[in-house]
Amino acid sequence: FAAQRHVLTYMEDAVSQLLENREDICQYGIARFFTEYFNSVRQGTHILFREFSFVQATPHNRASFLRTFWRCFRTVGKNGGKYSSIYLLTAQEYHCLLQLLCPDFPMELTQKAARIVLMDDAMDCLMSFSDFLFAFQIQFYYSEFLESVASIYQDLLAGKNPNTVIVPTSSSGQHRQRQPPNDCNPLEGVEASLFYQCLESLCDRSKYSCPPSALVKEMLSSAQRMTFYGFLMALAKDQGINRALGALPDKGDLFLDPAMDQELEKLVAQVSGLSVSGPASSSADTANVPVRNSPRINSPWKPLHHRRKMDAESEGSNEETDSSEN
Repeated sequence: FAAQRHVLTYMEDAVSQLLENREDICQYGIARFFTEYFNSVRQGTHILFREFSFVQATPHNRASFLRTFWRCFRTVGKNGGKYSSIYLLTAQEYHCLLQLLCPDFPMELTQKAARIVLMDDAMDCLMSFSDFLFAFQIQFYYSEFLESVASIYQDLLAGKNPNTVIVPTSSSGQHRQRQPPNDCNPLEGVEASLFYQCLESLCDRSKYSCPPSALVKEMLSSAQRMTFYGFLMALAKDQGINRALGALPDKGDLFLDPAMDQELEKLVAQVSGLSVSGPASSSADTANVPVRNSPRINSPWKPLHHRRKMDAESEGSNEETDSSEN
């Protein structure tokens, strides 16, 4: 159970955070720190602003990142006051959104996800939020699986034995540059039944996350031949695979999040309440109105790079104070 849930990964990360922030944590207790840390893991908020190596370290982390990205930026699809899927952005713009949550998120993964949608190298083309999100989900969550699928596809095109494909074993976060398979002619590709046999064997021996074999079989059984990007697009559009992964809602509910909407409405109401003043209030009266400070919830720990930045600013401030006194 511990290995399946990657408990050791989270214990090591918690201890690392404890050691890096021990001065702050000692003020409110180690037990409280561990409680809040694992609550954040359970809620999926533990991946916010973390390094990419941690974000992609476990399936739960990847699913949490996908869910967070959707919840934070689903309003990208809001156009004209209504939610729709016609508001378009480029791959570079989507990558900027990803970096708001994970500063060192690699551009290569964003480009691979965009290529699933565009099926060519025109990275400056526009994509809807829904198209990019579901393609990104497949590329990010099943990254190692897709690397092996690309190798299998190339071997089948070349008439080689796919059983010699090496399944990726590195979890260091270093993603190899995938050479785009030759899908120039949509009438070509590989035999779908043979392709599935190779993928079934891959799923049986792979230690990484793979789509459910039954759903892949159902997908490939409807076609005689399949191209690589045709297969990736089919994965991205399959709602059965989306439900099995469990990170995102169905496409029809993609722009609906009642819990988040309720929180946003409360926040807007609080901000609006701060700015309301009486009609007869003068500027002097307004200046005397007491300021309501919105409650702030302090994180039980701060990422190390934030602490270093704060320490550096504090040291610089002290130096200026000392020089002024002298």
